[in-house]
Amino acid sequence: MKTLLYLFAALLVCSCSSGSDDTEGPAPDENLYFPPLTGSTWETVSPAELGWNTAALNNLDTFLTDTNTEAFIILENGKIAFEAYYDGKTAADFFAWNSAGKTLTAFTVGLAEQKGLLELDDKTTDYLGRGWTSMTPAQEDAITIKNQLTMTSGGDFTRGDIHCYDPECLYYRKAPGTEWYYYNAYYTLLQPVLDAAAPNGFDAFFKADLKDRIGMDGRWVSLGYNNVYFSTARGMARFGLLNLNKGSWGENKLLNTDYWDAMINTSQPLNPAYGYLWWLNGKSSFKLPSLTESFTGKLIPNAPDDLIAGLGANDKKLYVIPSQNRVIVRLGPAADADDLGPTSFDNELWGVLKEVFK
Repeated sequence: MKTLLYLFAALLVCSCSSGSDDTEGPAPDENLYFPPLTGSTWETVSPAELGWNTAALNNLDTFLTDTNTEAFIILENGKIAFEAYYDGKTAADFFAWNSAGKTLTAFTVGLAEQKGLLELDDKTTDYLGRGWTSMTPAQEDAITIKNQLTMTSGGDFTRGDIHCYDPECLYYRKAPGTEWYYYNAYYTLLQPVLDAAAPNGFDAFFKADLKDRIGMDGRWVSLGYNNVYFSTARGMARFGLLNLNKGSWGENKLLNTDYWDAMINTSQPLNPAYGYLWWLNGKSSFKLPSLTESFTGKLIPNAPDDLIAGLGANDKKLYVIPSQNRVIVRLGPAADADDLGPTSFDNELWGVLKEVFK
């Protein structure tokens, strides 16, 4: 059973915004629509009006059904052009972002930096205290917030559970910055860093400085060693739209230009396809979670080179494509086999989408 909404009618609504601040950032794109901060109103645009190949929409629908998709949204210029829910799901349902939610933490670190609450070159020990690992003091002190953001903390991933962030799980392997490995524990510890840095803790800071400022729903849920964000598909789409506009919600600048640019560009030479917890397309090579080898070519060959993405386990997808002014959300169970981050589904989906957009 599915609910499918092909949106061919445009609703005349006004986007509401709160007062701006003096945060330096890129000029807002006046062509982008931003939905009101409250309520369910969201302006739509028809695929036919956009010049899409509407005959290919049935193929997209079939593909999404066949790959266990439960929620799928395409925004063009901020407006909803395609929205579909499957297997009894609706626009009101919450979905786990899994590691696509890393992008939320990366953005929040940037907000904390611009408020002077931390610096990326700060030692993680300054916030977590001595003994947060089982390393020597010198080895522990070498790890910085930037290493946590870029998956270059140098922890020994061969010793067991890469999600466990207890001190007895965290051992030295290589000097920070000399090896890229998708080690989840060091990422997860960014939120305790923010908890220590922000006067009222991570949750309050995240809510006041990000979530409420874009009208995003959802909440963080602790699942074992992981802190996972849950929201509606539209909640994820709001965050994508914020990043499509380079960290500004309409005329309201949330994040400064320097950090946003660093976040969505290659952050280290070890894995060109990785920024600050964002995946990047169009690079000459890439590395994948749980593997140490490097692969030649683009992360998602069928997708535009400028695509940036939040990619979560079991095919949670948030794509932001500046050259197309598009945001795409895919939520639900894994399309095929359970896996971390990027999967073959990314390229298969973009093969179908290329037919729709041509």
